[in-house]
Amino acid sequence: MDAPDLSTESLLEVRDLRVVFPVRRSIFSQARQHVRAVDGVSFTLGSAETLGVVGESGCGKTTLGRAIVRLLLPTSGQILFDGDELTAINGSRLRALRRKFQIIFQDPYGSLDPHMRVGDIVGEALDIHKLAPSPRARRERIGALLRDVGLDPSHASRFPHEFSGGQRQRIGIARALAVEPKLIVCDEPVSALDVSVQAQIINLLQDLQNEHGLAYLFIAHDLAVVEHISRRIMVMYLGKIVEIGESKAVCGQPKHPYTRALISAVPVVDPASKRQRIILSGDVPSPINPPGGCPFHPRCPIVEARCKIEIPSLRDLGDGHLAACHLAK
Repeated sequence: MDAPDLSTESLLEVRDLRVVFPVRRSIFSQARQHVRAVDGVSFTLGSAETLGVVGESGCGKTTLGRAIVRLLLPTSGQILFDGDELTAINGSRLRALRRKFQIIFQDPYGSLDPHMRVGDIVGEALDIHKLAPSPRARRERIGALLRDVGLDPSHASRFPHEFSGGQRQRIGIARALAVEPKLIVCDEPVSALDVSVQAQIINLLQDLQNEHGLAYLFIAHDLAVVEHISRRIMVMYLGKIVEIGESKAVCGQPKHPYTRALISAVPVVDPASKRQRIILSGDVPSPINPPGGCPFHPRCPIVEARCKIEIPSLRDLGDGHLAACHLAK
């Protein structure tokens, strides 16, 4: 596969990353099958850039995000962050680097310790990395972080159950900001929230990006949300990248039939605008036993004979717009 051009000036470079999980019948049995959750993914992310990652459930988005922040150990490949090779380090060196990259989880209810007060949740990273020289400095820093995400500093004494879902997600964002990271992996941060609250959180993330120069890897299944916040979009299917490019190009002129199907499912605001819905047949194949050739061919509406045999390369179709499809032009 032809990998995208990886600039040395990128904040994050992912090279041929693979995450494979063994499947065992019991704890003591040998693995006879494997799940290729992330299968040969390569891309770059620049400073203060937002790269959106979209795809159906089970396509490898969350696994990719967790591997990048080393919550999962990749099976092979490279993750170069700000000049450091993350897959080659552990222990104290990895803990020190974790200041530079953080993650916001999908579930604002399950990602916060219900037994800790908000001030301790936000301040825990300050304690671990020794970023507050005194108790007063710690309190002031926590108060400033809560204000940055739209909460009152007095909320530091409360517990997570006293807040709404949107407020809890703001606490999660404050926790991520505490160590002044350069990159935040946003793992479906608004999918569990009401639509009106989603817009507030998206606007907050954009304001924080402008203020702090943050880079986001924004993972979501809602293409409309990803299009709004991202400069570039990466579409995944069965652990592979099937299309990547500028947001306007991917959404305005999609090259891969899977991307076209995702876009056709996005609701149109203008009732006069007509968009033909593309209904994909069947379900996503099992990642344990993926189909040969193009992984999308069993559901593709324009499949040809060679699609069932030849694996398509991720080709640059112009202006950095890449697609893994034999028929893409």
